[in-house]
Amino acid sequence: MHAAENAPREGGEAGRFGDDEVRGWLGVLWGKSAKRAGGVMNLLLSHMFDTAAVAEQIWDHYLSLSARRMLNEVSDGQGRRFFAWLCGVHDYGKATPAFQRVDAFSAEAVLRAGLSWNRHVVDRVRWRHDRAGAYLLRRDLGEAGWGEEQIEWVWPLVAGHHGLFPPLREVREPRGGRGELPGRGSEWQRAQKALLSILTAELGYADLAEAQPVRTPTRAEQLQLSGLIVMADWIASDHRHFPGIDDLDRVSLAGARRRAGDAWKSLGLRGGWGELAMPDADTFQRRFNETPRPSQVLVQEVAALMDAPGLMVVEAPMGEGKTKAALIAAEVLASRFGLDGVFVGMPTQATSDPMFGKVREWLTRIDPDLASQVALLHGKRRFNKEWQSLLNNAGNDPDTYFDSIEEDEFGMPDMWADPDEAPERRAPAEWFLGYMRGLLSPFVVGTIDQLLYAATRTKHVMLRMAGLAGKIVILDEVHAADVYMSQFLQEGLRWLGQAKVPVVLLSATLPPAQRRALVAAYLAGATGQEEDDVELPPEPTGYPNVTAVWPETHRVRSEVRSAETWRKDLYTRIEVLSEPITSQQEQADDTISPGDKAVRALLRERLAEGGCALVIRNTVRRAQKTYETLRNEFGDQTRLLHGRLNAGHRADRTDECLDLLGPPDNERVRPDRLIVVATQLAEQSFDVDADLLITDLAPIDLLLQRLGRTHRHAWPDRPLLVNVPRIVVTGFELRTDAPPALLPASVSIYGEYLLLRTAATVLQAEGGTWAVPGEVPNLVSRVYGPEVVVPDAWSGAESKARGRWERERNERQRNAEPFLLTRVGERDKPTLAGLHVGHSRGVSGGEQFQSLVRDGERTIEVVMVRDGERGFCTLAGRRLSINGEVAPDLLDEVLFATVRLPVKLTEAAERELSALSGWHDHPWLRYTRALVLDEEFCAVLGGHQVRYDDKLGLVVDG
Repeated sequence: MHAAENAPREGGEAGRFGDDEVRGWLGVLWGKSAKRAGGVMNLLLSHMFDTAAVAEQIWDHYLSLSARRMLNEVSDGQGRRFFAWLCGVHDYGKATPAFQRVDAFSAEAVLRAGLSWNRHVVDRVRWRHDRAGAYLLRRDLGEAGWGEEQIEWVWPLVAGHHGLFPPLREVREPRGGRGELPGRGSEWQRAQKALLSILTAELGYADLAEAQPVRTPTRAEQLQLSGLIVMADWIASDHRHFPGIDDLDRVSLAGARRRAGDAWKSLGLRGGWGELAMPDADTFQRRFNETPRPSQVLVQEVAALMDAPGLMVVEAPMGEGKTKAALIAAEVLASRFGLDGVFVGMPTQATSDPMFGKVREWLTRIDPDLASQVALLHGKRRFNKEWQSLLNNAGNDPDTYFDSIEEDEFGMPDMWADPDEAPERRAPAEWFLGYMRGLLSPFVVGTIDQLLYAATRTKHVMLRMAGLAGKIVILDEVHAADVYMSQFLQEGLRWLGQAKVPVVLLSATLPPAQRRALVAAYLAGATGQEEDDVELPPEPTGYPNVTAVWPETHRVRSEVRSAETWRKDLYTRIEVLSEPITSQQEQADDTISPGDKAVRALLRERLAEGGCALVIRNTVRRAQKTYETLRNEFGDQTRLLHGRLNAGHRADRTDECLDLLGPPDNERVRPDRLIVVATQLAEQSFDVDADLLITDLAPIDLLLQRLGRTHRHAWPDRPLLVNVPRIVVTGFELRTDAPPALLPASVSIYGEYLLLRTAATVLQAEGGTWAVPGEVPNLVSRVYGPEVVVPDAWSGAESKARGRWERERNERQRNAEPFLLTRVGERDKPTLAGLHVGHSRGVSGGEQFQSLVRDGERTIEVVMVRDGERGFCTLAGRRLSINGEVAPDLLDEVLFATVRLPVKLTEAAERELSALSGWHDHPWLRYTRALVLDEEFCAVLGGHQVRYDDKLGLVVDG
């Protein structure tokens, strides 16, 4: 637990709140209505005390050492007191007629106490209490002698505590208010200033002037503070632990502290590991029971050289152990800079699941109690068996008791409630599992989207920043971020750099230009410069390598080093399997394509003596057709893995492939023969070892990622015909004196330009070998760099393709700009005022957030059920009710039938599908579209015949 620092004086006994008139006002000004506070109205002063007391708990038991240092620097050593004051003052704007009128019963008591208003005006003109609070603070802090610079960064924290930071013009009283909304007359000002002065004095300040900070935090630090204020408010709004107090004689800070302490214990909240010891030379061995490889030792050494929080880029081959090295680096950085947890971001949900287990194992070696504090954050975590095993019986929705934070001033729905989030069970404290709060868990594994969301101009973005600040951020497979996603990644790195959050980026195939852009973005945030003005480090010359950068006063420090890889280069043989390409090829349903025939013949030959092959297709349809062809030949020795399997089948089949083709151990028996047909799911963080790879053409970095699934581990006695690593590239047709014909589907996914340059690079090596990993950086640089790669006969086609590629990149960059957290031209603004001008409205659920940070064509998920003579049932045949109501013991079975539809069915699904009538009141299913299949597992959607097959997954005809 974190030690309490600079604790304020105790106090708050009844009778200390002014003369009888002031006490009369404070005894009726309400902060939570009886409806929202457990049946008894909660006085405003009580809620302000409660929130300040929760802030003290956050300081004592949750905040990282780095956050407490920052707050102490801002407040001249009074960090705990100042933080409690900031949190306590958040609802100051409720001491206005604009708010007090909202609850009719309580409003009458306020009026009877002598605080009056013009009902005609106040009922007609609306003014949010968060804006009103900022207005009052600007007035009162100025009168108390605060400097303008300090006032200007503090008021947005109050104005934005319901999720949106307005500009100053929206803080002023609305036109038509005529001075009535903030309270006309001396009585209102006396009551308001009494509230503020009582809170200030009870926390131990001599007066309001003494609370003035001495330093302005950076904009990112302000965003972190804002998120922590929201956290304190939400906890203090839990009426189970903070029931209403409507008697001023019972209101005290001492009582609020008792309530806050009990609430903290009851909710089970806690921080991370506290203060870590500096890792030594033996730490890696203790954590992972293995001797570190040279590249892993290098990562730890470079992290120890950093004199300030900064950015590390670790480039190393597939299977090198980058993640383990990054986790040890996280320990080093945490020890040096006072960080209290880790966020590990992965490219996909499928890659997040195995990483969740690895992070838990690592934390167990640090402290067995920490493993239970890891949250898994992605939309399919319910289907992760390890996550499920950590959860107790279903409880209440974590958000149920926090709906009182917004008093519904305008008769509008609560915009922070997430329709996609349902009752969870406990792993980390249940409070952390509620919507928007996942990143506040001490340790988090999830998709990279969680960080990208923190770079969007969306409501409650401050909670995401509060969750990331104070942690080390590790992002794996960063090369997978396309040009659109990269805009959000770079924006996130700017904010993290300014927030002094150490970041470790991992990749096996990072193009040099992408590395430079990521480094420049982080340094721009850390130094306050523009990317073009940032001093970049030298290019790495070896592989594996580490690039580390961090800011120092008036300069940037860097360390660029390389190490020997842990094993010698594998000389991978390169083959090309030309495939006839026709425009109608993807529509052929009844015949075996020439390409599949060629793959079948090749596998028949190469696996004659046994062995394991991985076949990667670029589309689900191609994977399904190839699988059908191979299954007819090889029977049960084939497996199919793609994104159009239902959630249950996909999870089970992924686990099966990882088990069958994983690294050697005493219990694993490698199959005599196995063929896995997969899509891009097998491209990243998929720890399987195939003897032979057959793959559709893809850009070189992704091709090398796929290659990383072959001869990955030291399996002995591979069959003779596949005992050397080999990649067979197909999915394009060679033509004499002309560029190759490319699969239209591949072009639509990756673009023609990179495919042509990759094809040329592959053809130059055909019949020879690539030395892997030694040649990986050069291969990536050749394709992504400016040098001439393609033959002369292709140059015209390449030139046109490059033009299209550049125009598309520029357009996608522009498309991202409206959604970035910082608007163009505003990166140097010193405060959060106006941050949300032009924000993305109505974005709440996971699908909506994902559409912001990923610009691919929109797809949606549906839940499949069957409809027969006796009514609805699950795919396995278990009965639902006549209207589709789901018994608790069937919920998992129903949800496991979730499947993602192809793009061409999106509009039809939105138009034709909805939840079953029996799902309308179910928290998990009410917003879910049901795809109702007949007894043959078929349906018609948008004019297309759709069927679900246990082997093939979702099949769409036509």
